[in-house]
Amino acid sequence: ALRDHNVYRFLTRRAHGFFARDAGVSHRKNLGLLRKIICQESTEFKNVWTTHSASPIAYERGRIYLDNYQCCISSIAQEPRILYQKPKCSKSEKIEDALLLECPLGEMLPSPSDYKSSLIVLTVRNWLLRLSADSGEILQKIYLADSYCKFRYLSWDTPQEVMVVKSAQNKLPAAARQVSIQESVLFYLAVFQVLPLSFIGMLEINKKIFGNSVTDVAVSNGILIVMYSMGLVRLYNFQTILEQFMEQPFDLGHEFNWNGQAGVVGKYPFGLPHNIKITGTPPLLFEASSLENAFQIGGYPWHYIITPNKKKHKGIFHICSLKDNALAKNGIQEMKCCSLEPDWIYFHPDMSGRIIHVGPNLIKVLKLKEDINNTEQMEVAEDFTIVTNRENCVNNTVTVTASGRVVKKRFNLLDDDPEQETFKIVDYEDELDLLSTVAVTQIGADGRAHLDIHCNEHGILLKSIPFLESWDVTYSHEVYFDKDLVLHIEQKPNRRFSCYVYQMVCGTAKDDE
Repeated sequence: ALRDHNVYRFLTRRAHGFFARDAGVSHRKNLGLLRKIICQESTEFKNVWTTHSASPIAYERGRIYLDNYQCCISSIAQEPRILYQKPKCSKSEKIEDALLLECPLGEMLPSPSDYKSSLIVLTVRNWLLRLSADSGEILQKIYLADSYCKFRYLSWDTPQEVMVVKSAQNKLPAAARQVSIQESVLFYLAVFQVLPLSFIGMLEINKKIFGNSVTDVAVSNGILIVMYSMGLVRLYNFQTILEQFMEQPFDLGHEFNWNGQAGVVGKYPFGLPHNIKITGTPPLLFEASSLENAFQIGGYPWHYIITPNKKKHKGIFHICSLKDNALAKNGIQEMKCCSLEPDWIYFHPDMSGRIIHVGPNLIKVLKLKEDINNTEQMEVAEDFTIVTNRENCVNNTVTVTASGRVVKKRFNLLDDDPEQETFKIVDYEDELDLLSTVAVTQIGADGRAHLDIHCNEHGILLKSIPFLESWDVTYSHEVYFDKDLVLHIEQKPNRRFSCYVYQMVCGTAKDDE
């Protein structure tokens, strides 16, 4: 009996990740060590590589993509190196969107290539290609559809499990609209299981089913999200739609003869069959009206965030219970800032159920907790705040010149005036459990920015990394903090792009001196 108890205890501890030799335990320990090294005072981040491009630059988990994904550079080595360089592609082969696929753990896959990372790309001619992430070699080709629809976007329904390919909104030519020809199909969606890549189904979003004022659709976490021009957002169970309206399943590469069509699934010129036909309005899960269709779900228990659907309420956020639409106590959040750029709010990506609210000079991390006086209601409470360094900023309305003349200002500085340090980016490094912020100050043409690393649990500042390059607030910027790497992508006017790579360099106390 004692032996059985010990075996049970051993298996239970292993199931919970307590087995010391388990690869997951070792990985977590390594990440814990890396976090400590990054936060050491003697550790620096040095600019090791810079490049410029006339086409957009993309970054995905240690890989930098240039020239419309034709050139791939590894950023993991001490100095970034080219993994592959493909010949320049023609306009008909232009890549519209891409997703990185990573091998699932603990599953048997049909092909050895499935065990390595690959890149799914969508071309302008409706081809879906799976490329080796290390060599760029084409591993799989799928033809989606003829020119009657233009597929443009890739997204995850369930990350690394179910992928959705969405078309651009279907619009008739001007000549057809003038003679009152009506096009009822607004969007096309093609759904795939990944690794191994397999076809689930293809469906239409039709005016006759969902209404005339649909402006956009998305699929996320098993939910079909339909957005309307008047700010309405409706949610439907996507899995129920697949099960209820699928006419026949099809496998990639198999011949089919169906609805007057004959060909091979996923091959040119037939593409994919429309095997999911929504013939009636699906059961509605939830609907809400929000300014600019801004709608988010998260927290525990489930809550959602909206802005009341009137322009005067812009910048005011309501946090409500998904169960009964009740507004949480202190559920109206407003920064009350005067700025050109609006503040923004979202559920924390660390799955803690917390909420991040970002203003020009203040970041609030909020949490949901039970109201002491009413256990049926949740209360929004402040967990911690992060503020910019504006100690040296004096916004005097009256100044005295050298000659003694008194000058009165007719206006006050905006809260996000470039001359004051302002938050521009907030991100979360999930593997290190660190919160990162980018704050910028620009005086004249010279802008200076720094990335600050904070403890995700309490918001304590652990490290500050200055960017060496000048930062112009009128340009578009992306910043990635990925373990021991910081990467800054900048888009200047006239489609000029720059990429700056910073890598961790461990120093010593002697070096600091």
